[in-house]
Amino acid sequence: MGKAGQARQVFRTYGKTKSASKVKSTEKKTPGQQKLKKGSVLIMLAGRFRGRRAVFLKQLASGLLLVTGPYAVNGVPLRRVNQRMCIGTSTKVDLKGADFGKVDDAYFAKNAAAKKGKKDEMFSKDSPKSEMSAEKKAGQKTMDDAIVKGLGADHKAYLKARFSLSSKMYPHELKF
Repeated sequence: MGKAGQARQVFRTYGKTKSASKVKSTEKKTPGQQKLKKGSVLIMLAGRFRGRRAVFLKQLASGLLLVTGPYAVNGVPLRRVNQRMCIGTSTKVDLKGADFGKVDDAYFAKNAAAKKGKKDEMFSKDSPKSEMSAEKKAGQKTMDDAIVKGLGADHKAYLKARFSLSSKMYPHELKF
């Protein structure tokens, strides 16, 4: 007779050792999705901007994707997005004149001084809010201006619209 319920089956092996080969994270490069080309429009699936459309700019060294709304069009700032949290669409946007070469993972690093603090400061009501620096705001504006110039009225309306599923809409039947 067998055991009742979900019993864990343990098979003992003697004399065999497991050797796991570890791969360093620097050696492993995250492959890009096939649909993603510079200027492709993405639909973000998670996070604060879920359901929003954004323009794909480039893939960063960490494997994350660099995207922007543009901020003036739909309020999505320059940000990093995990590939698994977005769907690539067939819509393309012209990126001529947009210079985003200086943006990398270090651009998004938090300030080390802001992390350190005392417990009293953590619970104080008048704690300083972390705001974007003027340099980053200016950089966002210059990068977005070049993209916005290449957008037509139909592309702007498409980027402003949010994506959501309603009844009788099946994601496996949709064509992006």
